Amino acid sequence: MAALDAWARPWAERSRLNGWTYEFLLFGLKQAWACLFGGLILVLIVGTHLWWPKDTVLARYDFLVLASVAIQAGLLALKLERWDEAAVIGVFHVVGTVMEVFKTAHGSWIYPEAGLLKIAGVPLFSGFMYACVGSYIARVWRLMDFRFTGYPPVWTTWTLAVLAYLNFFTHHYGPDIRIGLFAASAVLFRRTWVVFTPDRTPRRMPLLVGFVLVALFIWLAENLGTLAGAWAYPSQRHGWSMVPIGKLGAWYLLMLLSYVLVTAAHRPRRAP
Repeated sequence: MAALDAWARPWAERSRLNGWTYEFLLFGLKQAWACLFGGLILVLIVGTHLWWPKDTVLARYDFLVLASVAIQAGLLALKLERWDEAAVIGVFHVVGTVMEVFKTAHGSWIYPEAGLLKIAGVPLFSGFMYACVGSYIARVWRLMDFRFTGYPPVWTTWTLAVLAYLNFFTHHYGPDIRIGLFAASAVLFRRTWVVFTPDRTPRRMPLLVGFVLVALFIWLAENLGTLAGAWAYPSQRHGWSMVPIGKLGAWYLLMLLSYVLVTAAHRPRRAP
């Protein structure tokens, strides 16, 4: 990034339009760099779907587990991810895997392929897909130097996250309170703006808008993952179809849980 800046900065400073263009380019590059873990996992899912040999001893699911571990280890070894970030991402990996076991047992989705590295029929790579979300949030937080205005009390965000996670289980036996959770998140974060710095000038946007955009991109990635046969919903049993748009709400709540977990490593700082 420093080499790019040294090469492009003189051009960017020639005019205001050049400066805006360069800032937009940096924003895109930093977003892509923050998605490194998730992008590599998605490439592996699609690549193994297209080219994985059918008669190999190592199952595709097991390869994805081993590759995910190697990527995580590589990020830590290269200091592209901090140990405290990895710890909270690991927590999300665990809570995601627990939910996967519960949801597949209730027929919410299935993992159709064979493999040895599974828990109750759920391949262990599934937890890394949740870890991808945490990794992105932690990395983009650092790369963009997140600051906040109007941030709610931290205990209220943790309470909301815990309730959102529990609802993924309890709604099978009682009322589904997700509408109330959406409303509560809107109330809590209605005045919260995230201040981020793609280049040298701080920019800002409503944090709720950021939440929705991240959930939307996760939903799009989920469509690609199901198209690549990594897992399947009941509606896709007889052939692939778009993941129902209603799943966007579920990803919003899971993304909110991941975000709150990341705040254990990156404490929300007040913008000047």
